[in-house]
Amino acid sequence: MIKIGILGDIGSGKSYIAKNFGYPVFNADKEVGKLYKKNKKIFIKLKKVLPKFIYSFPINKNEIIKAIFANKINLKKITKIIHSEIRKEMNKFLKKHINKKIVILDIPLLLENKINKKEDILVFVKSNKKDILKRLKKRPGFNYNLFIKFKKIQLPLDYKMKKSHFIIKNNFTNKSVKRDIKYILKKIL
Repeated sequence: MIKIGILGDIGSGKSYIAKNFGYPVFNADKEVGKLYKKNKKIFIKLKKVLPKFIYSFPINKNEIIKAIFANKINLKKITKIIHSEIRKEMNKFLKKHINKKIVILDIPLLLENKINKKEDILVFVKSNKKDILKRLKKRPGFNYNLFIKFKKIQLPLDYKMKKSHFIIKNNFTNKSVKRDIKYILKKIL
């Protein structure tokens, strides 16, 4: 099984690119959303470490945001709990798709959390910063300050680009994305 890790800036279109490969995608952001809504154990763990912020199940994203803004340590506490669970979910996903030729890992902090393996193929999604901000502002509930907090915990984009085997320039047109994906698949298969 070939694992392709998708890297890039927040809002660069990583999930869009991941879907366009046409193979099973593990989307960490969606999995986090599921954990907040459906996993009572996660609620209990978060409530234990953040009793002043986490009140009800399913977990309200605004409670998480308030905890993050309260102090730096809270983000680390949340990340520690969430990422160990995401790793478990990813392993279930990989077992489920063991017979697939390729799987796509759409995990924003793939390198930061050392989730990738040496043999994984890394694809960096490069997008224009103005386009990224324009797109992010259209997202429901977009919070610029939260965006900045998350940028700070990410590795520099130049580093991610250097670590990548391929770069896809995402100008948000289907034609160029499909062409670039076709090229990557031709090279790795």
